[in-house]
Amino acid sequence: MARTRGSWTGGALTVRSVLKPQDAARAVFHPAWIPQPLDPSVERLKRFRVIAGAVASLGVYTFIEGGFDFTELLENAMTASVVLLFLTPLTVGAMLFVWRRGGTVRQLRVPLLNSLLLLLLFVGCVAALLVLVQTVNGSANPAVIIGVGLTMMWMLIFTAYGAVRVSGNFFGTAATHRCLPPLLAMVTSWLVAVPDLVTGDLHGLSLTLGIVFILGAPVTVTAIALLEMGRLKRRYGIRLKAHPATLAPAPVPGPVPPMPPGMPPAGSPYLPPQGNPYGHPYAPGGQHPYAPHPHPQSPYNPQHPYGG
Repeated sequence: MARTRGSWTGGALTVRSVLKPQDAARAVFHPAWIPQPLDPSVERLKRFRVIAGAVASLGVYTFIEGGFDFTELLENAMTASVVLLFLTPLTVGAMLFVWRRGGTVRQLRVPLLNSLLLLLLFVGCVAALLVLVQTVNGSANPAVIIGVGLTMMWMLIFTAYGAVRVSGNFFGTAATHRCLPPLLAMVTSWLVAVPDLVTGDLHGLSLTLGIVFILGAPVTVTAIALLEMGRLKRRYGIRLKAHPATLAPAPVPGPVPPMPPGMPPAGSPYLPPQGNPYGHPYAPGGQHPYAPHPHPQSPYNPQHPYGG
């Protein structure tokens, strides 16, 4: 599957949108190949998961211990991005091992490569923003401060909006499997919290506040993610352990496709109940479930005008 020119952003990235970093971030970090949401209730859960995930990634103690430090905040974001750079492929690789009986990796190659590219793009933006901030802080030249400072402000807004987008779609992994974003959110939030739990480092907070701030975010993310995956399973039949190729496609609004030969004229077209872009629109093997199937022992011949 080759990506055509402009299909990454769907034409949303224009010269005018580049002047507005929030619009550019929306086009770049939520590209056109990410599937549309299935359910508004799942989207509401996702917003709460994004907020809790941000708390887990950056840490409330950044704002409490010793006051707010913007450079330290960016360094924490860079550390979290590097963790994601290694953690996301490992988690997806583990799920590919789970899915091995239902399909092949080749079937998922395009969405997996797109997600990896989106992950690398975001990590690169965070690294570039950190370099710009350090350049402004370490320079005494007014021209450098003004020029680099303006670029830094654009990159700050662009990366901040991008962080919100990639936290919701988790680097477009929903294009591979809709249960991957909540799964990755759970794994990431706990991995960020585990070192503090193991070392007992409460970052200068009291025992009660330390436990609340360290455990509160991953527990919240886990609860919301499990609820999100539960709704996907109950309402749309999307199971985490099922290979995406085994999931049936969702009903797509729009013109009704032409009926296959042999279909009865009455009734609505058959549409499986849940969403995946890799399933066949009809029954396994391409045979429509309502097509005529004469019994092998029956003398009836559907092609004969009298049935004989």
